Amino acid sequence: MKLRLQNDRSDTRRAQKLRDSSIVMQPDSSERGANAGNGLSLTLQPELLTRTPATGAAAATNPENIEVRVPMTSGPGESGGGASSRRCRINSHGHAHSHSQSHGHHRVQHHPNSEPELDSPDSDTDSGEPSTSVSELRCLFRWIQKSLPFLVILCAKLVIQHALGLAVGVGLFTTFLYVNKNIQTQVFLQERQSKLQSGWLLLFLISSTLLLYYTFLTETLYYCLIFLSPAIEPLGFWEVLWAVGVTNFVIKFLCMGMKCLILLLPSSLVTYRAQGRWMMLAEEIGQIHQAVAPFPLWFRYLVIYQEADGTPGLTLGVLLALLYLILKLLGLYAQWTSLLKTVRIFLKGEHTGSAATRSQCSEAGDVCPICQGEYREPRALLCQHIFCDECIALWFNREKSCPLCRTVITEKVYKWRDGATSPHLQIY
Repeated sequence: MKLRLQNDRSDTRRAQKLRDSSIVMQPDSSERGANAGNGLSLTLQPELLTRTPATGAAAATNPENIEVRVPMTSGPGESGGGASSRRCRINSHGHAHSHSQSHGHHRVQHHPNSEPELDSPDSDTDSGEPSTSVSELRCLFRWIQKSLPFLVILCAKLVIQHALGLAVGVGLFTTFLYVNKNIQTQVFLQERQSKLQSGWLLLFLISSTLLLYYTFLTETLYYCLIFLSPAIEPLGFWEVLWAVGVTNFVIKFLCMGMKCLILLLPSSLVTYRAQGRWMMLAEEIGQIHQAVAPFPLWFRYLVIYQEADGTPGLTLGVLLALLYLILKLLGLYAQWTSLLKTVRIFLKGEHTGSAATRSQCSEAGDVCPICQGEYREPRALLCQHIFCDECIALWFNREKSCPLCRTVITEKVYKWRDGATSPHLQIY
């Protein structure tokens, strides 16, 4: 009897020690955030401890559920195989712990949320920035989709309000494209040029310009051609921008009209090679005119627009106008340098290669590879290929190399010899 009482007391003391020593091993919130990508927790929930002595009386009970969480973390350098081995170590540890606790009548349980805690951080890490960017694009697309009806209504209102100005802009642009393409075609045809086509292009340009200025006669837009301010009141930003754009297209029309006049001249007065030099000079002069024409409009706008604000507004306007003047002079200096080079080429002429002899022409077959006709003033390049002087001059308007062997002959391409007009819109 005394031995049984001693055994019961020892069992009671052992159960009390287990209750006191069992704690919850759980990381705080900061540690969870740090190990969110590779953390692992294991929960141990022992059941009620009961022991029935031989007499049938309950010796000790454990009324509380005790959770034990063991976080298993790994370094960032572990691979996928490390995760599986880690699970094996956890399972074996849990089995051993369960076996050791079986003497104390405890049972080990895995926490039901352990697997989602393993998978969800990986999925969040893998998604990263792409998911954020995709969500932002979706929000932007939804905003555009919701705002589309209002944008359509606003665009319709703007089109109706500025229908005349938009129609003028479209008409000027299509006229420029049509005439510019036809002039280049006539220059390429050389002796097969159509004087009738050139005359039609000149008449079309003149009629389009006169119709434009007649439509806006009260605004006196033609004043911009002679560097004066038009009669546009009030002279706001959009009015200045519209007047500058119209003037720029009209100057292009004047330049293309000069090229049509050059095409109408007989070949006895102006050779086809000389036509390229004349057109190059006409284009350079036209670009200088386009750069200078907007200056009075913008200068007046910068100085006078804030004059109603008093002395501070006028002072600010004058400073901005002076800054605009400095920038404009720097741009004009570069264009003036280009004009001087063009004038030198126009006066001296430009010959590519040397004159070819009869023997060289007979060896080449007496046929120009470009025009497929007999040689006219044949020129031999550095690579000893022979072409007509006019044909090779037109070729080097756009290329630097020989048409046959692609050997680089010249370091500079002389533009605008083919009758092209720059599509650049000079609005400042």
